[in-house]
Amino acid sequence: MKNILHIISSPRAEISASRKLGNAVIEKIQEKYADAVVKERDLTKNLVPLLEEVHINTFFSPAESHSSEQAEINEYSTGLISELQEADIIVIDSPMYNFSVPATLRAYFDFTSRAGYTFKYDENGPKGLLNDKKLYIAFTSGNIYSEGPYQIYDSNVPYIKNVFGFYGVTDVSVFRAEGLAIPGIQETSLEKAIEGITID
Repeated sequence: MKNILHIISSPRAEISASRKLGNAVIEKIQEKYADAVVKERDLTKNLVPLLEEVHINTFFSPAESHSSEQAEINEYSTGLISELQEADIIVIDSPMYNFSVPATLRAYFDFTSRAGYTFKYDENGPKGLLNDKKLYIAFTSGNIYSEGPYQIYDSNVPYIKNVFGFYGVTDVSVFRAEGLAIPGIQETSLEKAIEGITID
């Protein structure tokens, strides 16, 4: 049985291209693994707080010294992390917002990037703790960023890869529906991206 974690970051509900692409990835995974169990983490329905001083102080202090507020913060953060730890496959819907990821996804990473949980430091430097997992990124954008003159503006896919690489997740596949605002491309971009989904 495969445990699948589906992370959704677009607030655009039914008309979201990234949600449609991400859902198509989930469907393909379920076709391959009929007994797969899918857990959905919709970051737009359950907003992760923006990082504040109390959060940082919590993350960098021992649990036995936590106030009741800090204990709740720590429990929330480790709950998010446990979903990642339990997942065999992670699917992230990530639309391009202003050359990067939506703020909801960035906030999520602020609460899951914790030493001792998703990575650790030893004498050789940082080491990821979320090993042997598969990551699929469902990326959508109005422009084309996978190649051409605007490739250098893509701080979305490389950022997600870097974060998960730091966590120890290096098996990554990216499905792209690009040019969704460009006439002549937008009409078939999402359809082609869905048709091109392959599950390892």
